[in-house]
Amino acid sequence: MPRRGEVWLVDLGLAQKVRPALILNIPYQDADRALITIVSHSTALRGSEFEITVAVPFLKQGAFVVQSLITIPSKLALRKLGGLTPSQLVPVEQGVRRWLGL
Repeated sequence: MPRRGEVWLVDLGLAQKVRPALILNIPYQDADRALITIVSHSTALRGSEFEITVAVPFLKQGAFVVQSLITIPSKLALRKLGGLTPSQLVPVEQGVRRWLGL
Protein backbone atom coordinates (compact mmCIF):
# COMPACT_ATOMS: atom_id res chain seq x y z
CA MET A 1 0.00 0.00 0.00
CA PRO A 2 1.36 3.44 -0.89
CA ARG A 3 2.21 5.51 2.19
CA ARG A 4 2.23 9.22 2.97
CA GLY A 5 5.40 10.91 1.73
CA GLU A 6 6.21 8.26 -0.87
CA VAL A 7 6.46 9.08 -4.57
CA TRP A 8 4.87 6.53 -6.88
CA LEU A 9 4.43 6.22 -10.61
CA VAL A 10 0.64 6.45 -11.05
CA ASP A 11 -1.65 5.83 -14.00
CA LEU A 12 -3.82 8.91 -14.44
CA GLY A 13 -5.41 7.74 -17.69
CA LEU A 14 -5.15 9.05 -21.23
CA ALA A 15 -5.54 12.73 -20.38
CA GLN A 16 -2.66 12.94 -17.90
CA LYS A 17 -0.75 9.71 -18.64
CA VAL A 18 1.51 7.83 -16.25
CA ARG A 19 3.47 10.22 -14.06
CA PRO A 20 5.16 10.50 -10.67
CA ALA A 21 2.95 11.60 -7.79
CA LEU A 22 3.37 12.22 -4.08
CA ILE A 23 1.08 10.35 -1.69
CA LEU A 24 -0.53 12.75 0.81
CA ASN A 25 -3.17 10.72 2.63
CA ILE A 26 -2.82 8.88 5.91
CA PRO A 27 -3.11 5.07 5.81
CA TYR A 28 -6.62 3.74 5.21
CA GLN A 29 -8.13 0.89 7.23
CA ASP A 30 -10.05 -2.22 6.11
CA ALA A 31 -13.42 -0.47 6.48
CA ASP A 32 -12.27 2.49 4.36
CA ARG A 33 -12.25 2.77 0.61
CA ALA A 34 -8.91 1.86 -0.98
CA LEU A 35 -8.20 5.39 -2.18
CA ILE A 36 -5.08 7.55 -2.19
CA THR A 37 -4.80 11.32 -2.51
CA ILE A 38 -1.89 12.48 -4.61
CA VAL A 39 -0.24 15.60 -5.95
CA SER A 40 1.32 15.04 -9.34
CA HIS A 41 4.85 15.96 -10.39
CA SER A 42 5.42 17.85 -13.61
CA THR A 43 8.44 18.92 -15.64
CA ALA A 44 6.36 21.45 -17.64
CA LEU A 45 6.49 24.39 -15.24
CA ARG A 46 4.75 27.78 -15.54
CA GLY A 47 6.33 29.66 -12.64
CA SER A 48 3.27 29.38 -10.41
CA GLU A 49 3.54 29.71 -6.63
CA PHE A 50 1.69 26.39 -6.52
CA GLU A 51 4.59 24.50 -8.14
CA ILE A 52 6.65 23.17 -5.26
CA THR A 53 10.19 22.17 -6.19
CA VAL A 54 11.77 19.35 -4.19
CA ALA A 55 15.12 18.04 -5.42
CA VAL A 56 15.34 14.25 -5.18
CA PRO A 57 17.58 11.98 -7.26
CA PHE A 58 14.76 9.72 -8.49
CA LEU A 59 12.79 12.51 -10.25
CA LYS A 60 13.58 14.71 -13.25
CA GLN A 61 13.86 18.42 -12.56
CA GLY A 62 10.34 19.74 -12.02
CA ALA A 63 7.83 20.38 -9.26
CA PHE A 64 4.86 19.00 -7.39
CA VAL A 65 1.82 20.93 -8.62
CA VAL A 66 -0.36 21.37 -5.53
CA GLN A 67 -3.26 22.57 -7.69
CA SER A 68 -3.48 19.01 -9.03
CA LEU A 69 -4.76 17.20 -5.94
CA ILE A 70 -6.49 14.01 -7.05
CA THR A 71 -8.02 11.10 -5.18
CA ILE A 72 -7.72 7.82 -7.08
CA PRO A 73 -8.01 4.08 -6.39
CA SER A 74 -4.79 2.79 -4.84
CA LYS A 75 -4.56 0.14 -7.57
CA LEU A 76 -3.51 2.93 -9.98
CA ALA A 77 -0.24 3.32 -8.05
CA LEU A 78 2.07 1.23 -10.23
CA ARG A 79 5.54 1.43 -8.72
CA LYS A 80 7.25 3.17 -5.83
CA LEU A 81 9.99 5.55 -6.99
CA GLY A 82 11.20 6.79 -3.61
CA GLY A 83 10.16 8.95 -0.72
CA LEU A 84 10.46 12.44 0.69
CA THR A 85 11.92 13.18 4.08
CA PRO A 86 9.66 14.93 6.60
CA SER A 87 11.48 18.22 5.93
CA GLN A 88 11.00 17.80 2.15
CA LEU A 89 7.29 17.13 2.68
CA VAL A 90 6.71 20.37 4.64
CA PRO A 91 6.77 22.82 1.67
CA VAL A 92 4.36 20.61 -0.28
CA GLU A 93 1.97 20.51 2.70
CA GLN A 94 2.26 24.30 3.05
CA GLY A 95 1.52 24.74 -0.65
CA VAL A 96 -1.58 22.50 -0.41
CA ARG A 97 -2.84 24.53 2.56
CA ARG A 98 -2.26 27.79 0.64
CA TRP A 99 -4.09 26.45 -2.43
CA LEU A 100 -7.06 25.26 -0.36
CA GLY A 101 -7.13 28.31 1.90
CA LEU A 102 -6.57 26.25 5.06
